[in-house]
Amino acid sequence: MKDYIEERVMEVADYIISSKATIRKTAKIFGVSKSTIHKDMTERLPKLNPQIAKKAKDILDLNKSERHIRGGKATKMKYKVMGS
Repeated sequence: MKDYIEERVMEVADYIISSKATIRKTAKIFGVSKSTIHKDMTERLPKLNPQIAKKAKDILDLNKSERHIRGGKATKMKYKVMGS
């Protein structure tokens, strides 16, 4: 794996762990695709640092389990704004 990829993977993992960010938000911040972030976290990070990979996976799993709630809130806000 190239050095710049390893560096990005570790930076992304640190960001996700410290901010509890979603894959979508993280991809936007780092200027890469959601697929890249997902691959970094599920395939590359466990090879580089399994302990950090576990922490990042726990946060991403939590975000995934809550996404339907965030989606519902976003829809509610959308129609609240449109209705005013």
